[in-house]
Amino acid sequence: MTQRPERADALRNREAVLTAAEALFAESGRPQAVSMDEIAAAAGVGKGTLFRRFGDRAGLIGAVIASRLEPLRKAVGEARDAAERPPRQRVLDLLDISLRFKIENRHLMSAAEDAGVGSLYQAEHYGWWHELLRTELDQVPGVRDPGFTAHALLAAVRADLVIHLIDDQKMTPEGLRSSLAAHVARVLGDGADAPGPRRGSEPAGA
Repeated sequence: MTQRPERADALRNREAVLTAAEALFAESGRPQAVSMDEIAAAAGVGKGTLFRRFGDRAGLIGAVIASRLEPLRKAVGEARDAAERPPRQRVLDLLDISLRFKIENRHLMSAAEDAGVGSLYQAEHYGWWHELLRTELDQVPGVRDPGFTAHALLAAVRADLVIHLIDDQKMTPEGLRSSLAAHVARVLGDGADAPGPRRGSEPAGA
């Protein structure tokens, strides 16, 4: 199919919509209260453009999430390439990356749940995370059921829990990361390679 001449403008409009949507979700603190009209106005496009490109609110939110996943996938690839790091540490590295992503994008992830994008456990990104963790856990001595353990560990970085701890309980991002590291150590048991959190920059927007 021949590309239309206005494709470049359409791509710019798409990025403008995604940027506006994420900004409004974060600014409102209640993403479910942000209307499609508000997103269209902030992006400088017609409401019809939103529905033609994204189908509905859930489709828009899913597109925003997908646009933010690429840097995350790169960070995960780098963590998994660190073969010299013991299995327990690689598990923590992956969970820490996920947690930082959830902290930075907690309003967006909350909007996804409220919009009924679908069961968390059926989401493509959840399946991706689960398989990564299951594979690493399979190499950790003493882990009897890597699949279940991966689900249990991912529950500790759910977006709704992150929102509660950061926004309601006023827990700091670094404090939350340290608590996660301690939890992982307890779940995986003691060992010479017991994990500790990687030092890194505090997530933006937290």
